[in-house]
Amino acid sequence: MPALQNLSINDRVPTAHAFVPRDVKSGVGLVVANTGVPVGEERLTISMKKSGARYRGAMRLAVPVVVNEVINGVTRPSVARTAYVDVSVNFDETSTETERTNIIGMVVDALGTSKVLVHNAFVKLEGVYGS
Repeated sequence: MPALQNLSINDRVPTAHAFVPRDVKSGVGLVVANTGVPVGEERLTISMKKSGARYRGAMRLAVPVVVNEVINGVTRPSVARTAYVDVSVNFDETSTETERTNIIGMVVDALGTSKVLVHNAFVKLEGVYGS
């Protein structure tokens, strides 16, 4: 069982986003990356729970875009929009670590920039068409 810990994640710029532990509630760990404005914290949650013969896990990432608003001459930060990504996994209790490693590897590879089907749908917001 992993302990809640610091987490560094690179984007494609690449910029490292440094997440620090915030809390664990009901088996869901929360780490946050803060650039000095609490309202604009990047948040990542992670969990794994057993339900019957299945292991169900989830990772959720929320990345807000903060802008400065001037109201009556006072500048204050405000969230303009937030991007969300949800990843869920669902494994049988008889699955092997090798099977789980391989399918997670497939997902990581599918999200690469060279995978045009996934990249253009998710990043370029293009619809999927075909035969």
